[in-house]
Amino acid sequence: MSKKSKLTKRILIGLVLGAAFGILLSFIPEGYVRDTILIDGLISMVGGVFISGIKMLVVPLVFVSLVCGASALGDPKKLGRVGAKTLLFYLVTTCIAITLALGIGSLINPGVGLDLSNIVKEEPTIGASKSFVDVIIGMVPSNPINALASGEMLQIIVFALLTGISLSLVKEKAQPVVDLFEALNTLMMKMVMIIMMVAPVGVFALITKTFATVGFEAMIPLLKYMIAVILALILHAGLTYMGMLSTIGKLNPIQFFKNFIPAMGVAFSTASSSGTLPVTLETAEERCGVSKNIASFTLPLGATINMDGTAIMQGVAVIFISQVYGIDLSIQALLTVVLTATLASVGTAGVPGVGLITLSMVLQSVGLPIEGIALIIGIDRLLDMTRTVVNITGDTVCTILISKSENEFNPDIYYAKNEASELSA
Repeated sequence: MSKKSKLTKRILIGLVLGAAFGILLSFIPEGYVRDTILIDGLISMVGGVFISGIKMLVVPLVFVSLVCGASALGDPKKLGRVGAKTLLFYLVTTCIAITLALGIGSLINPGVGLDLSNIVKEEPTIGASKSFVDVIIGMVPSNPINALASGEMLQIIVFALLTGISLSLVKEKAQPVVDLFEALNTLMMKMVMIIMMVAPVGVFALITKTFATVGFEAMIPLLKYMIAVILALILHAGLTYMGMLSTIGKLNPIQFFKNFIPAMGVAFSTASSSGTLPVTLETAEERCGVSKNIASFTLPLGATINMDGTAIMQGVAVIFISQVYGIDLSIQALLTVVLTATLASVGTAGVPGVGLITLSMVLQSVGLPIEGIALIIGIDRLLDMTRTVVNITGDTVCTILISKSENEFNPDIYYAKNEASELSA
């Protein structure tokens, strides 16, 4: 059995054991040992160190991989073609996701019967969202160094693409710089593998804290809301993504899930598309057979602008909050939600909990009270973990389809037995 296969099993074991231990802790009465020493002490420390280790790599990895990807595509026309395909895929699937969420929400009616007086109505501490115009203007960094230091992902992407395109246009004279970025990319991937060696322990700690602090009793009043979100996520991943993979890509969806399990496990535990990006890149290239040149362009871009899972949460939340407050939404209002949620996903960073920030923009667009966000904050962490899996699944399906369309896909790797693949040296 390869090291990669062993790592996958250890991550899955960490997930199961963490969930079991967290549920066990939730039944133990509150006290100094359980809360201060275990949950807020040892468990939080281990999970926090793992998350910080992954976040440490996100900005340099995105910048270096996008520069390498844009420069390696060579022909600027090809870069434009791949970019257009990527943006089209992401925007179309996001529209489908939010529409599906509104339909599922209207069918299940998650807010009907919920007594608002029994819910805490405190003003959520959520920052104001930027308008879409401001997001577009803000994509161009006035200070690239500051953008890198502050982690402004859209600005980093624009600057990285401009750098890569320029290197491609300069060609031979810029080869030393291209070689430098290729070496840096190799270095970053090695750092990723070092961090992933402790992934099973980190995953165990993160899942333990989630189940220990949320518990099942706190979810009961919002059970229908959770079911609606999860059902929409499953249908979107199963019908939209796998339908595209089987009809357009002519590939076996079951094999895709077998290949993609490692990235799904990390995404579920970290609830961060950007934080999972190092694992998504490696899994897509080594297990799904996509081109490194394509993956280094589409996956970092998708981790920033492709948030179908977040759009689904926003759609169901709109239905839920409107029903709780007794506000009827017209067809025009629902169409406004589709448009706003799709555009909002462009400016959504791939980090835990950020979907609640863009949700405020969606609620304002149809006149729903922003205070309604307070109703779902308590259970959003678990749903955030689930929708992150959908987000990275969409990123990877897009990458596979574009790789095939550009004749840069290796079906032998896609259908190879995972046990036979080895970790990159």
